[in-house]
Amino acid sequence: MRKIRIFEHISLDGVIEHDGDYTYGAWTTPYRSPAGAAMLFEAYGPNFDLLLGRRTYDIFSSYWPTAGDFPMANAINAAKKYIATHRPESLEWGPVQGLGGDIADTIRDLKAADGPDLIVVGSSTLTSILLDQGLADEVVLITYPVLLGKGKRLFTEDFDARKLEFVSSVSTATGLLLNTYKHLGALKG
Repeated sequence: MRKIRIFEHISLDGVIEHDGDYTYGAWTTPYRSPAGAAMLFEAYGPNFDLLLGRRTYDIFSSYWPTAGDFPMANAINAAKKYIATHRPESLEWGPVQGLGGDIADTIRDLKAADGPDLIVVGSSTLTSILLDQGLADEVVLITYPVLLGKGKRLFTEDFDARKLEFVSSVSTATGLLLNTYKHLGALKG
């Protein structure tokens, strides 16, 4: 059985990185370092597949195929990509497969099959579905030492509370934290 591991780049006040027209769109750049890239690559593990929403897939497909020859790029390009999309015929960067109409059931089947862990990056809509359906095993927050005040949040106001258990934390000299949590399920009042 595969694990589903969600990775989110996030500010201290819960704003996630996205490519929209947000004023501080490149807010993660000053905190990037070779040590941070190595830390993230190690957290992904030696072998993984990607589980992505369509917008994240489009962003990734415009960058990673031409990013160069280095371990992270090679691993991401080689990974099988499972994409939540209404337009599977337009998926070109592979190996790739659309998830179909019933995303939760398809992901449940993928998780039950043999294979490498499924890594979710970005894809906040998909992240909410995975947590709500109890399909996510881990949440890994790559936290940057900034307070942005406004911008796209990881979860919407109608997201149901979830309980997590702390697993580990590592940091870089730039203040980047990589915090790993086990997903336990719905938070009971």
